[in-house]
Amino acid sequence: MDLFDIDDKQRLSREAAADKLRALADSLSRHNSVEFQRGGKTFTVAVPDEVELKIEVELGDGNELEIELTW
Repeated sequence: MDLFDIDDKQRLSREAAADKLRALADSLSRHNSVEFQRGGKTFTVAVPDEVELKIEVELGDGNELEIELTW
């Protein structure tokens, strides 16, 4: 299978970032999938009933909160 990769980085307010996370969580919960739009195309990623959730926090010069789902 070929690698499909979307790497999106935006600068948002904390509230706008929370809205995006909430929309992603709602889509996972309701539709068992998430959608991404790029270049006028919509990509749907099916997500199985069970996933691995990893949360990483790094504090230092550049603080980071990383949330990762894998299956």
